[in-house]
Amino acid sequence: MTDTKIAGKPKARVLVVDDEASARSGLEKLLRQEGYAVDAAADGPSALQIAAERPPDVVVTDLKMPRMDGLELLQKLRATYPSVPVIMVTAFGEVSTAVQAMRSGADDFITKPVDFDALTLSIERVIERTNLKAEAEELRRQLREREGEGFEGLIGSSPALQKVYRVAKQVAPARATVLITGESGTGKGELARAIHKKSPRASGPFITLHCAALAESLLESELFGHERGAFTGADKRRVGRFEQANGGTLFLDEVGEIPPATQVKLLRVLQERTFERVGGNEPVEVDVRLVAATNRDLAKDVHDGRFREDLYYRLNVVHIEMPALRLRGGDVLLLAAHFLKRFALENKKRIEGFHDRARAKLLAHRWPGNVRELENAIERAVVLCEGTQIDEGDLPIDVAPLPKGGVRIPGATMAEIERFAILSTLDATNGSTAKAAEMLDISVRTIQYRLHEYGVAAKEKEKKS
Repeated sequence: MTDTKIAGKPKARVLVVDDEASARSGLEKLLRQEGYAVDAAADGPSALQIAAERPPDVVVTDLKMPRMDGLELLQKLRATYPSVPVIMVTAFGEVSTAVQAMRSGADDFITKPVDFDALTLSIERVIERTNLKAEAEELRRQLREREGEGFEGLIGSSPALQKVYRVAKQVAPARATVLITGESGTGKGELARAIHKKSPRASGPFITLHCAALAESLLESELFGHERGAFTGADKRRVGRFEQANGGTLFLDEVGEIPPATQVKLLRVLQERTFERVGGNEPVEVDVRLVAATNRDLAKDVHDGRFREDLYYRLNVVHIEMPALRLRGGDVLLLAAHFLKRFALENKKRIEGFHDRARAKLLAHRWPGNVRELENAIERAVVLCEGTQIDEGDLPIDVAPLPKGGVRIPGATMAEIERFAILSTLDATNGSTAKAAEMLDISVRTIQYRLHEYGVAAKEKEKKS
């Protein structure tokens, strides 16, 4: 039997769940002697609480338990910790139920009375399989990056997204707080997860909280946890998201929706790295890297008094703006191909790609819902497609007619094409010459010169007068 203990460190953290005290303490003692760090729980709810505080590497659980049996515990663990292996312990006469557990996602099962050598061998095997899966995923990620899928699986090679990759790679190793802004559906959450995976905290938890989805009273409890009796219904202590993220990363989505009273408490955590649970007086220390995201203009909210200025500067140590899909050019087709492959596999359909008419329609649409809208559109197209290629009629999007001043190719001169490209790109960037220059790979001075040549600035002045 191979020994994976290195330099005095535990081989792994094992969570033992069994309602029989003698069986539980016996396994705990034997596993500790084998070099494992061990947590023990008498039932499913206690196991979930322990897992939230100290995520296990392996769970060994009895099948038959009061309050919550092993199957229900397995389902709840899979929902929150999909990669943590679970070994089911069952009586000899319950093998059929153990098979059902395997079909539900258990990694292995052993029968009572527990043969300790068989258990340790099972633990080593499931850990080895988990490590192999992680290594395979890392190899796939590296391959995706070499093939243009960007940073930690983010897909796209446009100049706008390459800029995001550069900043993300620079900030990932640091502890600095990151503020990600951008329209809804641009992939802010995916970028936050990618930064975590590239950071020294990658082995720690990545915990998310959507701040706009909760009332003020619930939001505070979700962030900081609460003590027993803190309010009606608080029948036991609850660990909040900050404690769950200890040693890892906490991602706060729609941080601009946090109410003023909670903003004060969040600021204190960022400054002092301590807080009190709701209804408690004891300070809790945490080591958490915070990544926040919003589709709001926080600087304007600060000016209007809706967001604390000191908290804004604490959050905005490093700012990354996720570009809208309409600013990412050919990334639309890369993403569409990625979603097509995924949904064709899910729906067991053989679809080879997109017809040229469909590709043109994808490129012509402005995608107000960004990547999320594109994903939904491709899923619907796959479901409705009756052939081996997605055609324009399969796509549930309406493309605006050619704008006034648009060009026809063939039939337009290079000067007309250049004018159309510059003015259309400026329109897409809401008039930002810097962003337009980056997309078109020309200088800002060139755009300014061309605008003067087109008389655009003069026309704007006429409209204002």
